[in-house]
Amino acid sequence: MSKATLRENIYTLPNLLTASRLVAAPFIGYCILHDYHAMAFGLFAYAGITDLLDGWIARRWNLKTIVGTVIDPMADKTLMTVLTVALAIKGALPVWLAVIILGRDVALAISAIYYRWISLPPPKTFARYWDFSLPSAEVRPTLISKYNTALQLGLMGLTTVAPVMPAVDLSTTLGIMQYVVATTTIWSGASYVYSKDAVKILTQPQADEKKEAGGEKDSR
Repeated sequence: MSKATLRENIYTLPNLLTASRLVAAPFIGYCILHDYHAMAFGLFAYAGITDLLDGWIARRWNLKTIVGTVIDPMADKTLMTVLTVALAIKGALPVWLAVIILGRDVALAISAIYYRWISLPPPKTFARYWDFSLPSAEVRPTLISKYNTALQLGLMGLTTVAPVMPAVDLSTTLGIMQYVVATTTIWSGASYVYSKDAVKILTQPQADEKKEAGGEKDSR
């Protein structure tokens, strides 16, 4: 039981930066819906900078954590969901593309809930389920998923900044990017189904080793 309740320190600077991205996401959506375009793009730029910064800090000072492999993609997906919904409501993003992006993310979210539950060390309780200082499963984004995330964020960023630069015609570029993102989104979703390394269930010795070593590989 002592091993099953062994915890890792989740209050690291990279994790706090990641948490700030989670907090910023709904404010970005609010700004888009209320036509505060400059503020929306500014917050989006902040999210992008912190996304790069937290990964660099984690690698530079060996502050990688198991929880970081979970909340980092969670922050990306929260931001992506908010942007997709808000931009689709405003008519800046096609509904068909929004359905593809959100459908993939819903499927992955359901899978994450399932893997977290089956991998949680006993006793399996509601409180322990949401205690992410108890590592149980490590998420390893596939290569195409990383490219897809970058392309999605690029599309959302360009769509968000378009109203700030009305003199520049971005319609053709945005149209091409929308079809590219649709393709990579479907491809990346399929990659999680067929990849054997996307999700790794940790045994207790592996979880202990991960915490002692600070995580063997950064997936940010």
